[in-house]
Order: sequence, then C-alpha cells, then structure tokens
Amino acid sequence: MHPPRAPVRPALPSAARAKLSGVASVCWVYVLRCADDSLYTGWTVDLDRRLAAHQAGSASRYTRSRRPVSLAAAWEMGGRSAALREEARIKALPRAAKLALVARAGTPPGPSVTTAVRRSR
Repeated sequence: MHPPRAPVRPALPSAARAKLSGVASVCWVYVLRCADDSLYTGWTVDLDRRLAAHQAGSASRYTRSRRPVSLAAAWEMGGRSAALREEARIKALPRAAKLALVARAGTPPGPSVTTAVRRSR
C-alpha cells in the first residue's frame, strides 16, 4: 500500500505569489549598446544586477565578447509576461526602429514608435 497523498494546493497567480513572497512583480526591458555599436535587448527583474552581470561577462554569450556595454534604454513593465512580450517586439524591430526607440527612451515603448519608423521608409 502507498501512503496517503497530501492534498494538492492550487497554483497561485503570479501576482498573488509576488504579494506572498514580498517580491515586487515589476520587470524591466532594456537595450544595451555594445562596444561594437550593436544593440542587445533583454528583460530582468533586477536591472542593476543584470547590468553588472553583463559587464562581468556572465549574463549572455552575445555581450560577453562585446564588452564594455552601456545601458541605452530601459522600461519598467508591469510583470513578466508584459516584459517578455515587449522584449520580443523590440527584438523583431529593424535596427533603425530600435535606434529610434532608444532615442525616444523617455517615452514608454509602444506601437506608435514602430509605426512612425515604418512610415518613414
């Protein structure tokens, strides 16, 4: 005979888990300018720690060989899924659109920047 199983607790939504653990659900999407003038886009929950990891060469293979890197732009996102969507959207942009996005770093990212760059072609 098998021992009785403990009751399974339903999974909590990420916002509820964040509240219970005391961790903020804020994520960041960022763009780095590498030493070879290329752009790297990523997301993180701790921007300072992630930048330090990029500078140390332990964050990604891409930036490891393109150091030093500098923060070109960063946007605070509401949560992980929003950050992942925005990261994917930015990565899909052509270089000219990314540069326009970085130039407008004071404004939140969104379709208006993409549309403006695409219309200018």
